Amino acid sequence: MPKTARKPILRYLVSGAVLAWALGFLWFTVTLPEPAGDVATDAVIVPTGGAGRIAQGLNVLDAGYAPKMLVTGVDPEVTPVEFAIEFEVDQSRMDCCVTLGFVAVDTRGNATETAQWVEQNAIQSLRLVTTDWHMRRAAGELDRTLPSNVKVVRDAVPSEPSLPGLLLEYHKLLASRLAGVFGY
Repeated sequence: MPKTARKPILRYLVSGAVLAWALGFLWFTVTLPEPAGDVATDAVIVPTGGAGRIAQGLNVLDAGYAPKMLVTGVDPEVTPVEFAIEFEVDQSRMDCCVTLGFVAVDTRGNATETAQWVEQNAIQSLRLVTTDWHMRRAAGELDRTLPSNVKVVRDAVPSEPSLPGLLLEYHKLLASRLAGVFGY
């Protein structure tokens, strides 16, 4: 193939890739996931990191939609007493219903920590509570980590993300999906 014929093909490929990226980003920002509503599950899972996540998880417990909760990715320096005081959780609620996970440091780690807890507690359905912009990536990591018989209900906490924040999360989502394709 002559050199001149390769240039238009390369331009079309690059243009197509840019268009696909732009349309994907538009879809990502316009169709952010929403709250789940009144759905009962065996447990609620809350990865730390975004405003309103833990409060929503506790609301799920209080409403009776789940009997127990795992908060994954808690800083190891946070004690259960400090957590209880910060989120106004009484000791009996902490003892019966709230587990703090201190192992995870990122979204993939949250999924691993969650899978171990789900297995230890014989969970068949869970409600994932995370910020709307984070939901797709967190749910994708869980889908790759949990057994296929565990049902995951997505319960997004509405937010007002910035454009740079959305761009960063979109790229993290693309990287996560690509890693999943290659088995990482």
